[in-house]
Amino acid sequence: MLGLSLLLLLLFHSANSTLLGWVNSPGYPSGYLPHASLNWSRCAPKGHTLSIRFIHMDMEDSQDCENDAVKVFSNGKLISVLCGEKDFEELHSAVNPFLVSSPGGCLSLAFHSDYSNIKRHTGFTGFYTVQDFDECEHDPDNKCTQFCHNVIGGYHCSCRHGYQLATDKHTCTVSCSEDLSGLRKGAISSPFWPGPYAENANCQYTLSVAPHLQLELHFSEHFDVEDGTGGQCIDALRIETHSGTLGPFCGHTPPPSPFLTHSHHVKIHFTSDGFGTNKGFNFHFKTRGTKVCPAKISSHSTVTPQKPEYHRGQTVTVTCDLGYVVYTQGMQSTEYKTTCQSTGIWTPTNRCEPVDCGFPELPEDSILQVVGSHTHYNDQIQFKCSSNYYTLEGDDTYTCSASGDWVSSGGMKEMPKCTPVCGRPDTGSSAGRIWGGENATLGEIPWNLLIEEPSRGGASLINDQWAVTAAHVVENVEGSSLRLYGGLVDTSNNNVVVMNSERIIIHPGYTTGTNERINYDNDIALIRLASRVNFGPNLLPICLPEVSSSLAENEQGTVSGWGFTELRRKSTVLKYAQIGVYSLTECENTPHRTPNKRMIFTNNMFCAGAFGKDSCLQDSGGPFFVPMLSAGNEPYYLSGIVSWGSPCRQKKYKGYYTKVANYVDWIKETINEVETS
Repeated sequence: MLGLSLLLLLLFHSANSTLLGWVNSPGYPSGYLPHASLNWSRCAPKGHTLSIRFIHMDMEDSQDCENDAVKVFSNGKLISVLCGEKDFEELHSAVNPFLVSSPGGCLSLAFHSDYSNIKRHTGFTGFYTVQDFDECEHDPDNKCTQFCHNVIGGYHCSCRHGYQLATDKHTCTVSCSEDLSGLRKGAISSPFWPGPYAENANCQYTLSVAPHLQLELHFSEHFDVEDGTGGQCIDALRIETHSGTLGPFCGHTPPPSPFLTHSHHVKIHFTSDGFGTNKGFNFHFKTRGTKVCPAKISSHSTVTPQKPEYHRGQTVTVTCDLGYVVYTQGMQSTEYKTTCQSTGIWTPTNRCEPVDCGFPELPEDSILQVVGSHTHYNDQIQFKCSSNYYTLEGDDTYTCSASGDWVSSGGMKEMPKCTPVCGRPDTGSSAGRIWGGENATLGEIPWNLLIEEPSRGGASLINDQWAVTAAHVVENVEGSSLRLYGGLVDTSNNNVVVMNSERIIIHPGYTTGTNERINYDNDIALIRLASRVNFGPNLLPICLPEVSSSLAENEQGTVSGWGFTELRRKSTVLKYAQIGVYSLTECENTPHRTPNKRMIFTNNMFCAGAFGKDSCLQDSGGPFFVPMLSAGNEPYYLSGIVSWGSPCRQKKYKGYYTKVANYVDWIKETINEVETS
């Protein structure tokens, strides 16, 4: 009986399929061998599906079918993994219904057996067949808006009486466009009025009479056009005249009646979607002999004097609303005068357009960026910095004002700036103590720059295009040619950032070119780099101190550099030491340059040191910063610049530093003059 049922099943599929056949495991029904495999694939034609119906299955059973298994794929996606022994009923009810491809898709089988089985398994056999896919019944996206008819390999659409298929062959619409030119009176209504109007309607009615006449529209009180939440029109009625398009109109409130178009040529547009049972609209039209001009001349404006309508020769003033202007002959204004003509047209007619603030000018470095592309009245933009190594200085949100200026939420017209985040290394600090110092790790003192020629020294990066050093380090540089190195601690490492100078500015109070110098007053210089540096974890600026801030006696700070060490040779690795600020009395007790000449100490200096720790030769120009590195406090401030002192080998452990707080104003003013010149 089972064999007869199977035969009838196969005959039925043979009569209704264009592709069918068997798929078996290797050696079926005698049984498959170890390490047997099978890869099989078939595809259905367009508008058809491919299915597999297993009628026998006997394979080794294992957890997750990890030993012997047959895998079924649909368009490359795994849909079933089968193994073990399954009877016909289980295959028919729990397996086969899911082994169907998508329309026009493919099915694939992959069978494998492992190295051994306890007993010989017969394997599997199945029957594959191709069937027509009924798009009308099973495909919700068949796109027929009314009737769907399935055919072999596809489907076609049809429409109810009164409708016709659009050019897309899916949408049912109505033929509702009509040219009524020449008629001085008549009626127009939505399709199928007074019943519910047609779905997917796209109607256009044209009215045209002699130029000396104008058209009046008289809408009935029964107005029912589908609208949505918030008064948005889903279906819509629009009235197009020479002066523009009026509407859309929807809901239950018709346009005012009589509706004077002020035109002898009018187009009525009506559109609907594919849903709804609204009644629509109905109106009759007629002509009026004497043309008058409309009270509404331009959007976003008011008319003075105000009247319901205007006659030939009357002149009014059109004033644009706040934030709107008119452009005439290349000039911008907020109002203009216009005169009513015998044709019912205002001359001149200008549009009140929103003020355009334009896109704000941004620095060429691309660090300051704008979010937002609309630049008209009341539009908003937001500023941001492109890198986390910068912070936005000023308000971030600006609005286009009626004056044409971008104004911030705080009332500022000046654009914000991106300023470097200073004195905050990306890496943690390590405790340590140059002379008697410890090696710095990469990124620990990222503002310390190295100068090798014409004399070895240091400098400190204070923003992305400026560094500060001691004047005596750069006083013999020819022109402005200087090379600095950053982003390093080990001078033997080639992975460094090379920076060339564009300009060197020595403080005007510094005396250059003296032999046996005893006065290092104003020992400070600025270096402008030829191009902006890209900040990173190993190259960051240090903060400038507050103007005229002071250092307390015994206050601890850090000095760093590549100068001489206690081994009597210059260091190849950046070293730093924690030292304390000495008292004024101690600093005034300066060493002798010669037996008869003592070094001069001024208010522009301070001295610092510690037992066994000091700055030394070729540390000049490098930073002394607070708080000390091991304190773990941030940010760090450049309090001093290594300037002069006793020879390190004398073990005085006292160095003199330029007091940077006394020069903050000079630094900022000088940079501003150069940048704005």
